[in-house]
Amino acid sequence: MDAKNVVQVQIFGHSYTIRGEAEQEYIMGVAAYVDRKMREVTEKLPVASLSKVAILASLNIADELFKERAHRDDRERQLEHRAARLNAVLDDLLQEGAPG
Repeated sequence: MDAKNVVQVQIFGHSYTIRGEAEQEYIMGVAAYVDRKMREVTEKLPVASLSKVAILASLNIADELFKERAHRDDRERQLEHRAARLNAVLDDLLQEGAPG
């Protein structure tokens, strides 16, 4: 049994058949996002070559991904620091309350 979905999508005026395990709505949403990014590139910088548009859109998407990852990593570090501080406070409180 093949669990892959086959979805027809439109990206930048071209039709593509995408096979994937994700739901059809998800695949279509990702394709729409890529299409939107490619159109944003051509609005800002008219480029005649489809491959150049795709590369510039890919770079923009990768930039977004890297920034999101850096933001997530920063938030994780902040949460780890807060958790360590809370653990230290709890340890102090438990030691104060322990019979000595």
